[in-house]
Amino acid sequence: MNTAVSSVAQERIVVTEIPGPKSLALHARRQAVVSGGVSATYPIYIDRAKGAIMVDVDGNHIVDMGGGIGVMTIGHSDDAVIEAAAAQARAVTHTLFTVAGYESYVRVCELLAQHTPGDFAKKTVLVNSGAEAVENAVKIARKYTGRSGVAVLDHGYHGRTNLTMAMNFKAMPYKLGFGPFAGDIHHAPNSYPFHDGLSGEEAAARTISYLEKKVGAQDLACLVVEPIQGEGGFIVPADGFLPALVKWCNENGIVYVSDEVQSGIMRTGNYFASSHFGIVPDLVTSAKGIAGGFPIAGVTGRAEIMDASHAGGLGGTFGGNPMAAAAAVAVFEEIEKRDLMAEAKRVEKTLKGALLELQKKHPVIGEVRGVGAMLAVEFTEPGTDTPRADVVPHITAYAIKKGLLLLSAGTYGNVLRFLPAVVTSDELLLDAVAVIDEALSSL
Repeated sequence: MNTAVSSVAQERIVVTEIPGPKSLALHARRQAVVSGGVSATYPIYIDRAKGAIMVDVDGNHIVDMGGGIGVMTIGHSDDAVIEAAAAQARAVTHTLFTVAGYESYVRVCELLAQHTPGDFAKKTVLVNSGAEAVENAVKIARKYTGRSGVAVLDHGYHGRTNLTMAMNFKAMPYKLGFGPFAGDIHHAPNSYPFHDGLSGEEAAARTISYLEKKVGAQDLACLVVEPIQGEGGFIVPADGFLPALVKWCNENGIVYVSDEVQSGIMRTGNYFASSHFGIVPDLVTSAKGIAGGFPIAGVTGRAEIMDASHAGGLGGTFGGNPMAAAAAVAVFEEIEKRDLMAEAKRVEKTLKGALLELQKKHPVIGEVRGVGAMLAVEFTEPGTDTPRADVVPHITAYAIKKGLLLLSAGTYGNVLRFLPAVVTSDELLLDAVAVIDEALSSL
């Protein structure tokens, strides 16, 4: 862990009611000038953050178990990331890479080629966000195959652009009223072991049958799959499901895209979650944790697929910004230098173990699942798989008042998701579970 983390005490400290008076004053200012479409999960405002702790404007030390929705994988305000971005800012802040290049962009592409699954020549395009990466992956697949159809899985989430909204499973809040949407998007059943009880092979056969009968393999450009679904509830597919889909795509000339915006860059204890399932995608999307909070994303894949696009067909004004690229290089270096993948596995051992113990005490916990520092608890009517949508908002509202920030997820709003920084201490992880225990006991 960075020594500078000590500049913000790594403990939960509540000094005012949360939200406090300064946060409430800022929230009133926000409501006057910020679009109501930009939601406010909690009316709290952060002054500084380090490691696993955010300090709000009222001085409360809040344990961040959401990590900026998976962005702060190596911790808030990592020294190496800050220093790399600051050094780059002093040198060059912007050129537009397609006009005048710079080394940090190239280095990020080299690192992605090295760490994404597959032992073959790879190339990358850098963009601004996860949704933009997914959209570019679809563009590239369509150009390469000459086909237009795009397949996705139920419960998936891929972004808020027009194309990615059409790819999302859940309408509210991501696409309700924002249509018409891009066409030729096809939603197929996924593997959800807790609810469907199917083996990986059985679930894959169902998915493939649906796509072959409803769409036709010859019309599909790509199949876009989150190896572990994020917003859908951290759904981990049954063993054998993803390999069967990859095999089917390979046999039918369909580009298999692994959407690792949330699960990638060491979040699960491997650089990419695809590796946990033994699959090699044709294209991989990266974002969120790649640059320690700086906006950058990428599409990485087989060189022949990535080169199918004509010159000028890919890119954008800010894609691969020099400072964000320098920060991304620093993240990769810190992962290796500090063996942070081992830390992700430590988080899983401590947090998942504590949550499984909590499940024994509270039968409303239907399932504990996930890999590495990407874990979830699904709440159901005891002894059934019927969703309990009332539990999660109760826990999150209780926890924030105690200085613990938690996030919800799941199609039915009944999943509590954990995306802590891998530098979060065992003490803080266990403290978080203790607060959740209190919340459940007060339900």
